[in-house]
Amino acid sequence: MSVAHNTALAFDEDQAMIMEVARNFCRERSPIEAVRAQLDTPQGYDEALWQEIVGLGWPGLALPEHVGGSGLGIAHAVAIAESMGRALLGTPLLSTTLAGQLVARATAEARVDVFLADVAAGVPATVALQEGPDWGSDACDCRFNDSGVLQGAKQYVQDAEAAGWFVVVTRHRDMPALALVQAEQLPVGAIRPHTLIDETKRAATVDFSGVQLTPDVIIAGDQVTVALCDYYLLGALLTAAEATGSAAACLDTTVEYLKTRKQFGKLIGSYQALKHPCVDILMAIDSARSFIYHAASLLEDGPLSRDAEIACRMAKAQASDTLLQAGDRAVQFHGGMGFTYECDAQLYIRRAQWSNQQFGDAMHHRKRLATLLLDAED
Repeated sequence: MSVAHNTALAFDEDQAMIMEVARNFCRERSPIEAVRAQLDTPQGYDEALWQEIVGLGWPGLALPEHVGGSGLGIAHAVAIAESMGRALLGTPLLSTTLAGQLVARATAEARVDVFLADVAAGVPATVALQEGPDWGSDACDCRFNDSGVLQGAKQYVQDAEAAGWFVVVTRHRDMPALALVQAEQLPVGAIRPHTLIDETKRAATVDFSGVQLTPDVIIAGDQVTVALCDYYLLGALLTAAEATGSAAACLDTTVEYLKTRKQFGKLIGSYQALKHPCVDILMAIDSARSFIYHAASLLEDGPLSRDAEIACRMAKAQASDTLLQAGDRAVQFHGGMGFTYECDAQLYIRRAQWSNQQFGDAMHHRKRLATLLLDAED
């Protein structure tokens, strides 16, 4: 079915309540001054703030009730991601949520309940997936032998230094598998932090060589491939939601400046050359929000449908372009001050560059949309 025939947009009372709580919490607990105060810290967030988030039940929002989650489904995390993006709130919540989803979708066996219970209880987790910068690559040289010893490293592992659990995407006998690794299993010096353009985010290269796996922490089988496909799409959607929130905050910052800065005796916001781009950005933000909540309406606990894939990819392409546009205009409209580190426009253009690449940029997703929508050959 073409997405033109699927315009579902459902938004229930639980989502509305979560959105209101998330907006108020992020606005009050993550003002721009608090964001800047965390830029140079090792973890990039306040541990006390993380415990408040755990108290709200957000890490286990989409996990089953029998492991301590709320059982509400991943769709309800979209509003939280958007609110966090609006406040530039840096925590391991999105990484933890996605790690939980990957494992829960890869197997229903009770042996992963310990991992899922830890995630629901607020132990940060992350997925160790990439071995290079290309989100379109499926190369995987991180493997374990018949004795269960891992060999290989992963790059750009989000929130690696904060993580208590790593979900390592690996291969065994040329078949995809997941390995659940606890942080204390890593040797000293295994985590090497990256310097990211977005200083509110954290990532690292993690060397898993020598880690001994037991059979109960290895997840293998055809379902792993399906779960990985869903992980890519859910990651793209939550990143899109976060980017949409950041674009809205970026536009607010820009408009506020246009309402106070005068040139030649007039407020610069009165000039059409500045008004019209702001309207364009506002319309793009509204479009991005429509896309992300349309995609959220199609999410299920089982494997994602073709329509859900289309919606997630459209959401990521639109949100990436929107935040790039908003960040660029914010810097330009602030004039010379916009190019200085002290100007908040810098935070948004840096977030735009990071968000654009995470889980594939707009071109990456449009290339795949062409195949899905036009039945084109890849």
